[in-house]
Amino acid sequence: MSEVGTTRIRYAAAADAAAIARVHMASRAATMPYLPPQKRGHDQVTRWVEDVLLTTCRMWVAERDTEILGYAALEGDMLEHLYLRPDVRRQGIGTLLLDEVRRHSPDGLSLHVFEQNTEARAFYERHGFTVLDTSDGSRNMENLPDMTLRWTPDASAR
Repeated sequence: MSEVGTTRIRYAAAADAAAIARVHMASRAATMPYLPPQKRGHDQVTRWVEDVLLTTCRMWVAERDTEILGYAALEGDMLEHLYLRPDVRRQGIGTLLLDEVRRHSPDGLSLHVFEQNTEARAFYERHGFTVLDTSDGSRNMENLPDMTLRWTPDASAR
């Protein structure tokens, strides 16, 4: 059985907040070393997940056995977050999460990605996203150049 075959996607619950916070912090530290060091601790990030993400976004987690491997957060048609634990990358789990989000976005999906995040940009490009615009970083709190990407379902596939 493949690793992906044992992974299930489900709606996130409040009980998942601490695990989601761990995934978020570990993923950012491992995959985006150009970001400023995280000033918030695990408890603060957990509260942000509980008080902000779970109340404003539809969220899903990728779970194997009882371990949360990654999460996605969708607000309207904007994919706000898609993060995986660093040790489970390149196993198809990000694709499973993205496919779930796309099922809930029949008219398309947008996201912001840092220009420097070439691996994420390549992932989204492989999944049919195209660049809508670029920014000098004035629209994000990190003040780093970013891009807006957009995926629109193929009308013939509907």
